[in-house]
Amino acid sequence: MFSIEERPTQVADRAVPGHWEGDLILGARHQSALGALVERTTRTVLLVRLKRQDAETVRKAFARKLRTIPKQMQPTLTYDQGKEMSEHRLFTKETSMQACFAHPRSPWERGANENANGLISQRL
Repeated sequence: MFSIEERPTQVADRAVPGHWEGDLILGARHQSALGALVERTTRTVLLVRLKRQDAETVRKAFARKLRTIPKQMQPTLTYDQGKEMSEHRLFTKETSMQACFAHPRSPWERGANENANGLISQRL
């Protein structure tokens, strides 16, 4: 597992596009979920419909959605340490996209995603 500290230095200054942050937006009583992927530089948001919240479903759905964007826009994905990304090694193998993980209980380390999640949740 790669820590957020091991991400390329260019991720922090947002100078190079293609570095993503991801998370789940959970519905009422956690009965539904929507995946949200936010590109750090352009603030592009990709929403991912999820049938379930398990690791295999999330991995496959995120990989399928990310295959729709150009390869040069896929260097890293920063995620929290939720169990839904426990198949991160398979995700990296399928997408060639390095998965990095924020520190526990540190949502500010994925600020673009947290902001987008809040805006999306207001509309649901």
